[in-house]
Amino acid sequence: MLACEDARAKAVDLIALAKTAGADAADCVYAGSSSTDVQVRLGVLEDVQQSEGESMGLRVFIGSRSASASSSDLSTAALTTLAERVVAMAKLAPEDPFAGLAPEDRLMSGQLPDLELDDGEQPLPAVLKARALECEDAARSIEGVTNSYGGSGSAGRASIALATSTGFSGSYSGSSHSCSVSVIAGDGNGMQVDSHWSSARHMADLEDAAGVGREAGRRAVAKLNPVKLKSGAMPVIFDPRVGPGLLGHLIGAITGSAIARKTSFLLDNLGTQIFSKGINIIDNPHRLRGMASKPFDGEGLPTAQTQVIKDGVLTGWLMDSASARQLGLAPTGHAQRGVSGAPGASTTNLHMEAGSLSPADLMADIKLGIYVTSLIGQGVNGLTGDYSRGASGFVIRDGLLAEPVQEVTIAGNLKSMFAELTPADDLEFRFGSNTPTVRIEGMMLAGD
Repeated sequence: MLACEDARAKAVDLIALAKTAGADAADCVYAGSSSTDVQVRLGVLEDVQQSEGESMGLRVFIGSRSASASSSDLSTAALTTLAERVVAMAKLAPEDPFAGLAPEDRLMSGQLPDLELDDGEQPLPAVLKARALECEDAARSIEGVTNSYGGSGSAGRASIALATSTGFSGSYSGSSHSCSVSVIAGDGNGMQVDSHWSSARHMADLEDAAGVGREAGRRAVAKLNPVKLKSGAMPVIFDPRVGPGLLGHLIGAITGSAIARKTSFLLDNLGTQIFSKGINIIDNPHRLRGMASKPFDGEGLPTAQTQVIKDGVLTGWLMDSASARQLGLAPTGHAQRGVSGAPGASTTNLHMEAGSLSPADLMADIKLGIYVTSLIGQGVNGLTGDYSRGASGFVIRDGLLAEPVQEVTIAGNLKSMFAELTPADDLEFRFGSNTPTVRIEGMMLAGD
């Protein structure tokens, strides 16, 4: 894996090769990563994996025609061949009046912000093994846990570089550390499985490995002897583990490509109240040590905090340059991409702000409801907003968590779900996308 400055220079060189081969314009992405992962099971080392890889993606334009390809061979000869091949592909591609690089006057300039994404740590496999063992041992110590799928400790580093023929070039790196465990509670047909994990940019920010393990064990045991609920309308509370999925459905509906294709259930809702007043949803690419932080987007535009929902109102679309041109608007700095293909639009560190009620207060008046801790299936229609997913968690009875529940389906429409959503005050920043505990009124539950 190349160091950041070397990766940036290599990307600039590939742009020059593309221009020499006949490209009118081009951009290039470098992505490199290295990782070590140690797996243990039942207190015994099971596997140690180390990997390292890198590749470069080149996108070229011949007028309004474009093509892209990637290579994991970064020798000069291989990249020269890549440039020639992609230019030849572009000459045969169909014209696209919206394709092109980001506007030159919007490209990032100046020094990149220091987002503290890389702690410089390279823990030895022995350290990762000790972390994994501590995590699994703590999980297995919980009464009722009978077996384990194993624990893991991992660490890695990634480098990203981007260059464009319009003059932008930049690079950054980030570290990652994690520990996790998955265990089984009970026996026979009544066995239940659950897990817990912690991940962070800096090793110092990881949750205590034993604490991660104990939480996994408690979760698995709590799921023993589940019941089913009778079908009906009831309040549903989403645990912070599953709440971010609701944000994902929102973001999928407000990307420029969905709006341009008219495939979004929020197509006509720009500037309208779609959540209750007081609800704020924010994308912050500059959160220090954030799991999805980055100084520039996938087209070289500067990133900045965006208030996607302000006091319940949808403020705008998230657009890469191509979808912005199609909509007659400006790109928003939300372009994301891999080493091949054109950019799309998405968020970075997304979160819903906390409300004023504790989770206990949020469910205090619920006579009968469900507290959802896991979801299965992909039953969401992005065109209509219809929502239907398998769920498990706990019955809420007279304002308190009661017996575990499984094999139910919750259903509604995302528009009405957003409008009936109330957040609790327990927001924590643990993932790339985060919500507090949230309550949604009047969803339909299909059970017995």
